Amino acid sequence: MPTTARPLVDASDVVVPEGYEVEAIMVGLSFPTDVAVADDGTVFVSEGGSSWPTRPYMPARVIALHPNGEVEAITMNVHAGPRGITWHNGELYMIFKGGYHMQLAKYNLETGKLTILIDKVPSGGWHEPGGPIFGPDGLMYFGHGSVSQQGVSLPAGFTVDLAKHPLAHDVPGQDITLTGNNVWSRDPRKPYPYLTLTGPFKPFGTRSEKGEVIKGQLWCNSAVWRCRPDGTDVELLAWGIRNPFGMAINEQGELYVSDNDFEEKGERAVALDPDRIWHIKNASKPFGSVTTPDWYGFPDICGDGLPVNHEKHLPLKGKATELFIQDPPPWAGPAAFLEQPHSCMCRMDFSRSDFFGHRGELFVAEWGTLAPLNSPREEDLDHGFRVIRVNVKEGTSELFMHNRIMGPASAHGGGGIERPVSCRFSSDGKSLYVLDFGVAHITEGSMFGFAHTGVLWKITKKEMSHG
Repeated sequence: MPTTARPLVDASDVVVPEGYEVEAIMVGLSFPTDVAVADDGTVFVSEGGSSWPTRPYMPARVIALHPNGEVEAITMNVHAGPRGITWHNGELYMIFKGGYHMQLAKYNLETGKLTILIDKVPSGGWHEPGGPIFGPDGLMYFGHGSVSQQGVSLPAGFTVDLAKHPLAHDVPGQDITLTGNNVWSRDPRKPYPYLTLTGPFKPFGTRSEKGEVIKGQLWCNSAVWRCRPDGTDVELLAWGIRNPFGMAINEQGELYVSDNDFEEKGERAVALDPDRIWHIKNASKPFGSVTTPDWYGFPDICGDGLPVNHEKHLPLKGKATELFIQDPPPWAGPAAFLEQPHSCMCRMDFSRSDFFGHRGELFVAEWGTLAPLNSPREEDLDHGFRVIRVNVKEGTSELFMHNRIMGPASAHGGGGIERPVSCRFSSDGKSLYVLDFGVAHITEGSMFGFAHTGVLWKITKKEMSHG
């Protein structure tokens, strides 16, 4: 490849189980975020654009790979590029991050018309939108992560979004009463060493008071919703999910959502918080019948069900946490699956094919750790950088795709995978597409993604390649 960041792509460096083979079918992608497959076999890849630190700057777009091999680029004037895409009833549905609101839209390939369906979910901060996906019920499911990293807006967020959206803050899905705990931090809006207090569910620099009630809203964040395909009759299913980036529905219509752990750094640091997959039980209730959303713990409970200030979660680096919510709602856990901290589980899909195998199991892309930026622990440095398959009923997992030498290919000069960000099965269920974000360099103080280093891999049964 014509880039020094990732000069080599070589499928022989990638390990998949016996009976399967892997090939690279698209290379040179820039900050890809999701993959979708149309009924006719057209493969769509969304490129998120430069909404976080990148080299060089790149615009947002969608690339279509048609069955005849023709490649088409679909450009659009949007805030920060599509984070998720899916094909449904002849149109491409997309979810965008950017501005004070996340946007959910559909795109008609024939007319080139982009229609905004929803533009009300509070955004403008750190975490990402999830979905959209469609269930067997024909309904659309989507989510959005928290504005803050750790439950309160802090200076680290200014390097990404809060400098552009200084009033952005988390919004709860239920009425909550605050403990009055606030967090001291430096104030990047002023010359050092000015300090400020910030409370949860508040803009940066705004303190909370003990006993203060924050009203829950339908349009909250750290949440999951469903609605009709045209964006109407929106129903809030769950909130308190830090980053519901990956979403998948099995053949029984059950919804599962991936969620990434707290970080062990900064002014509200949390240690040894596992990545997790939640079973969103409210999704199995009749449409329109959910009157109270389930709460999955953010910002006060870790993936293992322990409070963030439990001794197990006291940090080696950064300031220990205090609880924000007084008399919180019932916790909706436990998780369906717990993974190593900082594995960064992303987009995922269920196998629906007896031919491909592992029918009913969940295939999950793991982007990989941001350590040492977000964790001082040496054992976190190699977490992720692979695809796993998860038995959500048993809470167990097995490796499915990884490099011969574990970790990203660039760490050892290989040509294998870097950072898997999405998994999606073909429309017939017989092939698995794995989208590889590409190279991201992480240090103790910075992170940068590199354009033209993303790859789309395809995994098939060996019989398929000769038949």
